[in-house]
Amino acid sequence: MAQKKRKKRGILMFVDTNIFLDFYRIQKSDVSLNYLKKLDTLKEKLILTEQVEMEYKKNRQGVILEMAKEMTFSDSSGLPEIFSDKLFAKKEKAIKKDSKQQKKKFQDQIKKILDHPTKNDPVFISLEKIFSSKSTYNLGRKHEGRSEIRKLAIKRFLLGYPPRKKEDNSIGDAINWEWVIRCAKLSKCDIIVVTRDGDFGKTDNKKSYLNDWLKTEFKERVGVRRKIHLTQSLSEAFKLMDIKVTKQMVEEEREIIDSSLNSYHLKKIRELHDQLNNEINLREGSKIQKQEKYILDIFNNFHKLF
Repeated sequence: MAQKKRKKRGILMFVDTNIFLDFYRIQKSDVSLNYLKKLDTLKEKLILTEQVEMEYKKNRQGVILEMAKEMTFSDSSGLPEIFSDKLFAKKEKAIKKDSKQQKKKFQDQIKKILDHPTKNDPVFISLEKIFSSKSTYNLGRKHEGRSEIRKLAIKRFLLGYPPRKKEDNSIGDAINWEWVIRCAKLSKCDIIVVTRDGDFGKTDNKKSYLNDWLKTEFKERVGVRRKIHLTQSLSEAFKLMDIKVTKQMVEEEREIIDSSLNSYHLKKIRELHDQLNNEINLREGSKIQKQEKYILDIFNNFHKLF
């Protein structure tokens, strides 16, 4: 008698705020929109929280203005197409040689996106549909389980449980994790967590590893048969869910991930530089040997970044 094929277990996916914000950093609008379209088709399988929606809307304007400052207009290839309207796209060739005109068009479009995102920002429009989903796994403002999840999040935060940053004074990550656990238990599905936030685990050589405590907790609270995957890459998550992605989508996302890593290193370098300057000022008049030792310690830390 032939054995029955074991039914493939379902998968739910949690996408952290930093991934949504990266849609503004991708250079090619069709790539951003392809990712958003695929997410929209998956909205019933997305683990969503009001916390992620709030963080996206809190940081969206800053990311847009940050990108605007970094733009160069010597040629049109440096312009993220997600910011361009249809009229601008039609005129792009004609204004390519005039960087001033291009910059003016870009600034006008940025103003439209900031003033009226529900009409002019394709990322905002797409994510609004996703965040307003009536899915079982959407922990929105009116969800009956919202208060209970918050209480659990406060408890784990006070106990110092991950995911949380050392300097954290917010229970946001704790809310997200408690809801991930609840959804995994309710659905009996495997889970994919897509984030570039080191609070959930670490990444080495493009492979992410869930925090040891979170891995143990997931097994104890959800079950040893359930799997949880941690990844920095939305395209990798799509592949795990048997959703096709193009080579261009993978390459564009990889550029963003590498860029984020470089930005993190630059931030740490600046912090070390400021720390060094402040300490030297405080030690003014002390022995030269002490200053030299401190400088050596600082740059030993700097060396560890690479």
